[in-house]
Amino acid sequence: MIYEAYQSFSDVSSPVRTFATNFGDHLKLWDPSSNSTSFHRLSAYYELIALSGYTHTRPDYGINYIKGKDGDIPITETLVHEGTFCDLLKFSKTDSPPLPKILLIAPMSGHFATLLRGTIRTLLQDYEVHVTDWRNIRDIPLDAGVFGLDEFVEHIMTYIRMIGPATHVVAVCQPTVPALAAVALMAEDKDPMQPASLTLMAGPVDTRVSPTKVNDLANEHPIEWFRDNLIGVIPQRLGGAGRKVYPGFLQLTAFMSMNTQRHAKSFADLFKYRVEGEFDKADAIKHFYEEYFAIMDLSADFYLETIDVVFQKASLAAGTMTYKNRLVDPSAIKKTFLLTVEGEKDDICAVGQTLAAQDLCSGLRPYMKTHHMQPGVGHYGVFNGRKWDNQIYPIVRNHIQASL
Repeated sequence: MIYEAYQSFSDVSSPVRTFATNFGDHLKLWDPSSNSTSFHRLSAYYELIALSGYTHTRPDYGINYIKGKDGDIPITETLVHEGTFCDLLKFSKTDSPPLPKILLIAPMSGHFATLLRGTIRTLLQDYEVHVTDWRNIRDIPLDAGVFGLDEFVEHIMTYIRMIGPATHVVAVCQPTVPALAAVALMAEDKDPMQPASLTLMAGPVDTRVSPTKVNDLANEHPIEWFRDNLIGVIPQRLGGAGRKVYPGFLQLTAFMSMNTQRHAKSFADLFKYRVEGEFDKADAIKHFYEEYFAIMDLSADFYLETIDVVFQKASLAAGTMTYKNRLVDPSAIKKTFLLTVEGEKDDICAVGQTLAAQDLCSGLRPYMKTHHMQPGVGHYGVFNGRKWDNQIYPIVRNHIQASL
């Protein structure tokens, strides 16, 4: 009933937010003076109302160009493969000669792959970027089948083979575990399409290392508690009617509860900047939350298996993870260069959790393994922002270049 209650509230409040959006837009047109505080205050008030709700539709990537030394470089977005649970998108410089190919694996953790928009823009400087554009499970009919951790791993292997030889895999956060598993399975099979390099960024490879609040929450209860208390059923009026899911609104609420004061301050700052006419600062906050509040549900199978395998048992690090009843052995990796990246202030995946992959990949020669711990950044700073652009990305680029 938890999902039905949420959806009913969302259905009722949606017209209110729509009205607030439209009325706020009209206020901007009526404003007789750019310095009119009363109009700015009223407009800011309606803007906060309009922003105070979740959406379930993927935002546009909006990557039409990137900045180059000689001006803007146009970018082409192409649908490479249309799947039931995921589309494979390609972003590339228009009319560019062939560039090395990256498979960027987006997390399935309550947000759409558009959360990696900044990551994609930076990678496009030197690469053709393929992205796993996960679909919202609440829109996928029940008869389309199940989606669990095995299916996630299978998607990664399929896309690596689809992109072709010398693919460079970059996995951000949650998919570091299935990405490492996929590469290990391909290595053990001596698959000719094994990727040239693998970059694991801020991911829970071994959650037993310096557990964070997220890890503690995952271990407070047995797996049965999560199944009985956090799984909802998609209402009949939606495309995925009858499908069991971990609702995205619960995931986002959990994340926000970890930093309640920070989010409250952001909304206060948004109001303040709008009233004072600092529109660029206000727009930056607004755009962040428009993306942050665009949520997707997780398949119940995938969510429960991730809690069990990744967070409670740390199965990959413990040597007990399986794929379709087949043991996953990262030491089988012999040809794929490995880079692990962590953030000093990451409160979701602590320092050491991603580094654990270095020891698991014992079959790699030392010169094929690199680790970087970035001072002064939290979880999102590992793959987005100035330090990602100026300090972390050059290391990723050098890692990929070394594997060519």
